[in-house]
Amino acid sequence: MTDNENKTATGSDEGAEGLQSEAVSIGTDGASEQSPSKSQSNDGLPAELLVKHPLQSRWVLWYLKADRNKDWEDCLKQVTVFDTVEDFWALYNHIQVASGLNWGSDYYLFKEGIKPMWEDDSNIKGGRWLVTVDKLKRNELLDHYWLELLMAIIGEQFEEHGEHICGAVVNVRQKGDKVSLWTRDALKDDVNKRIGQILKAKLEIPDSEPIRYEVHKDSSVKTGSMVKPRITIPAKEKEVAR
Repeated sequence: MTDNENKTATGSDEGAEGLQSEAVSIGTDGASEQSPSKSQSNDGLPAELLVKHPLQSRWVLWYLKADRNKDWEDCLKQVTVFDTVEDFWALYNHIQVASGLNWGSDYYLFKEGIKPMWEDDSNIKGGRWLVTVDKLKRNELLDHYWLELLMAIIGEQFEEHGEHICGAVVNVRQKGDKVSLWTRDALKDDVNKRIGQILKAKLEIPDSEPIRYEVHKDSSVKTGSMVKPRITIPAKEKEVAR
């Protein structure tokens, strides 16, 4: 795909085809090219109701459906780019919710210019806050967590730390779904800890369910199933003493 094909408001044909295979559809009245409606005709609505509200950053939605016969990057498809509140909701309301995706599928929402992979220059020194979704509460939590996280990052709800945020990911897996928030610099403990505290509060995660901050480089070279976290919230005793 070329850059121009990737950056169209409705996504590339290839990306859209991949989404439609899971009953995911992007409406033609979605991201930026809206069909004429009554509100856009001479029906007397105030002009301010037709004004779009810009976001501070441009965001790119990516979609991945795992295929063992393809390289990971070949499975990754760019869906659309948006930069207003209205375009976000037009997109969200026209695609499949996370809980409706097939096992092995991912959504990624990243700032424009950042690819959703560890090797990207904006991610290579960073890490992620990882939230594991309780399988017994999947129906009530997965879509709630994902939407709350999306609204928090595009709405710049992380105080003055928005510049440190790269994007968000949801991994739909039969063994357990995960939602994560990626940040730019894994060594900025104070910044990442505050981002994690805000994330935990936004998602209303109880203290009985700790969230972990993992360094991408540690994840890329892990030998077991678990990566030792750099930060946990609530903090473990060793972290408090550090």
